[in-house]
Amino acid sequence: MCGIVGYTGTKAAKDILISGLKRLEYRGYDSAGVALERAQEGGTTLDVIRRVGKVAGLESELAGVDAASTCGIGHTRWATHGRPSMVNAHPHVSCDGRIAIVHNGIIENFAELRTELEGRGHRFASETDTEVFAHLIEEAYAQTHDLLAALREACARVVGAYGIAAVCADEPGVIAVARKDSPIIIGRGEHGSYVASDIIAVIDATRDVVVLEDGQFARLTPADIEYTDAQGVPIEPAVTHIDWDIDMAEKGGYPDFMLKEIYEQPRVVRDTLVGRMTAGELDIDELGLSMEELNLIDRVYVIACGTSYHAGLIAKNLIEAWARIPCEVEAASEFRYRNPIITPSTLVVAVSQSGETADTLAAIRDARIKGAKVFGITNVVGSPVARESDGVIYTKANKEIAVASTKSFIGQVVSLTLLALLLAQVKGKLTTGQVRMLFRELGDTAEQIQWVLDTQGEHIRDAAAACVDAHSALFVGRGMGAAIANEGALKLKEISYLHAEAYAAGEMKHGPIALIDPGFPVIAVATKSPVYDKTVSNLKECEARGARIIVVATEGDDDIREIADHVIYIPRVRDAFCAITATVPLQLLAREVALMRGCDVDQPRNLAKSVTVE
Repeated sequence: MCGIVGYTGTKAAKDILISGLKRLEYRGYDSAGVALERAQEGGTTLDVIRRVGKVAGLESELAGVDAASTCGIGHTRWATHGRPSMVNAHPHVSCDGRIAIVHNGIIENFAELRTELEGRGHRFASETDTEVFAHLIEEAYAQTHDLLAALREACARVVGAYGIAAVCADEPGVIAVARKDSPIIIGRGEHGSYVASDIIAVIDATRDVVVLEDGQFARLTPADIEYTDAQGVPIEPAVTHIDWDIDMAEKGGYPDFMLKEIYEQPRVVRDTLVGRMTAGELDIDELGLSMEELNLIDRVYVIACGTSYHAGLIAKNLIEAWARIPCEVEAASEFRYRNPIITPSTLVVAVSQSGETADTLAAIRDARIKGAKVFGITNVVGSPVARESDGVIYTKANKEIAVASTKSFIGQVVSLTLLALLLAQVKGKLTTGQVRMLFRELGDTAEQIQWVLDTQGEHIRDAAAACVDAHSALFVGRGMGAAIANEGALKLKEISYLHAEAYAAGEMKHGPIALIDPGFPVIAVATKSPVYDKTVSNLKECEARGARIIVVATEGDDDIREIADHVIYIPRVRDAFCAITATVPLQLLAREVALMRGCDVDQPRNLAKSVTVE
């Protein structure tokens, strides 16, 4: 979520900042900006240049800027507080323009701090939470005349997460840095000192970096770097040597982008939920519809393709269960050709990772002509789906490189879950207390995903070995498990080229069970749910025919081992949220099978990341 880079040394800062921001653009690309020190008669000033859109636009703007500056900070943003706009882009500055900051994270008490600062005469120029940092540092600096000390005082006032870098025209060549719950790395190179939110931004300059810990601060100058704790006491942090080449750096040290993106999913859950609960109320102001208009909605269509379609299947379960509104999930490629029933009280939810899927765009346009309200869920700011919808939720998955979608799918499911909660709240089907409880449990899925990643690797590899020589596989589940099975089968097909089908488990005896012979892999989602016993009964039918059974089950379920050859556990979770957690082992299973079969998991044959033709 957002990218930071800073440099102070002997080389042209603007070139280093732009290079770093380009490598960090995967962290956010709705706007970008830099603050550069500039010497002038009588002292130093700060030039702040910001642009909406990708880093390339900022680079063009900086082409005519004097390259004499050797100190500056830069930022590429993914909007949380405040829409993508010039005024909301970083860096943000103090009232007098002498201090500039860039920040990643979330300030939970920003509204309270902003009111307090405005009461003392501070003038705010943006809608962001970040800007309060600039004014807090400005106040503290008036007393301390020391940038790092002022930053420490400001951080003591803030509740939330931050990775922050600040410069001050009165201390040329100095960058002050702090970290709490948002990544910051610092390094020394031949030509100066560097700070960034990811190693990839500085790997050309240095292979020896300090990963700043929570509550630690740093003062960077062209000559050296000083580190302190929250009390200002000097510390000697550990230095990490990076052996990766640039290709591996872009992968964050992972062997492939798919694994990297699977491991980023806990962050995607957290980032997608940031700012969604305000003063105890669910807050999705980008929806573009009033509460009155939402209350009139009497039918929902989710239109999508591929993986996004499976996210829609999960949303159908939630919208109908919680909001009690009929919900249909349509393949976007078919939606516009079957003359669906659409009225002004119909909500069409268009789901697209890239935001430019041709079939989905065509369906949106058709729905709007017929009078429907259209809401987009996408991972790309400013994409056609976002522009042509009445409102949009961005999934906050950041840039996804691997063709097979993993973290974008999780972001879509979380976003659709928020929409289901909002509809239920507006319709009066869930109380405010119930919505808060469910929102809290939804947030807990981030830790549950991490538990799966930390503990189930060996079980997943063993299960993959049981599939590698198969000619086909069957994925089954009931209820929410049936929706998850569809995504599991698609992942296996996409990257391992092993044929797989997904069925509601109860439907097997109506045809698919004819496929099963000894050793045939059946992968089941059989988590604890109202249909658990029914699912187990269906699996026994497979067991009786010699199937090799792989089960995703709830932690502590030892009974399932009586029929399963391989068990992959997930933590106990409410059935409504099991799709988020139970999908992860199926992603990992597909990847392991693909690797064992010698396939390229990042770029499977015949597929593209963005499908822009019908």
